[in-house]
Amino acid sequence: SDVESQKEGVVTEEEWLQKWEMGNIGFHKEQGHPLLQKYLDVLLNGRSGLRIFFPLCGKAVEMKWLADMGHSVVGVEVSEQAVKEFFSEHNLPYCEEPVPEISGAKMFQSTSGNISLYCCSIYDLSSSIVGKFDGVWDRGALVAVNPCDRQRYASLMISLVEKNSSYLLVTVSYDPNKHKGPPFYVPESEVKSLFG
Repeated sequence: SDVESQKEGVVTEEEWLQKWEMGNIGFHKEQGHPLLQKYLDVLLNGRSGLRIFFPLCGKAVEMKWLADMGHSVVGVEVSEQAVKEFFSEHNLPYCEEPVPEISGAKMFQSTSGNISLYCCSIYDLSSSIVGKFDGVWDRGALVAVNPCDRQRYASLMISLVEKNSSYLLVTVSYDPNKHKGPPFYVPESEVKSLFG
């Protein structure tokens, strides 16, 4: 089947770090994602001062955009380079501190306190470390996760959201026999089975 052709697809942490080092980051959008602008009302649902989670955040410009609207943004990214580039490209002063619960992890926080980016594997996070979220902007995370880790990823994400949270998920539609990913192909039926 279509999905079978990618089931063994694996991109290692080292390969992701290398993409950042080489500047091979075609997935980064300088202008922000038009779908977030289009569906912002769905994410916010008339609420203000939300805690919004960016899984595998890279240096997404939307983090500053939402923080500037008064929301609290938390991201996780394995590349320290990406995290530091985010703060420097937006001229945001920040401090850096270790995350006691996660060996080798660091948390970078804007001095204004409304943007906190964890530099570690997403699978090292838990709600006891980062708390729970009112909203999630999953623009390139589920489709970047290795197919064999999808269930683990979805279970983690479900554990990080409040009961009345909004979860915006962007997937990519294409013929998986012609492209090996990432981004990996996640059909709608699989999204439903993962998230219910």
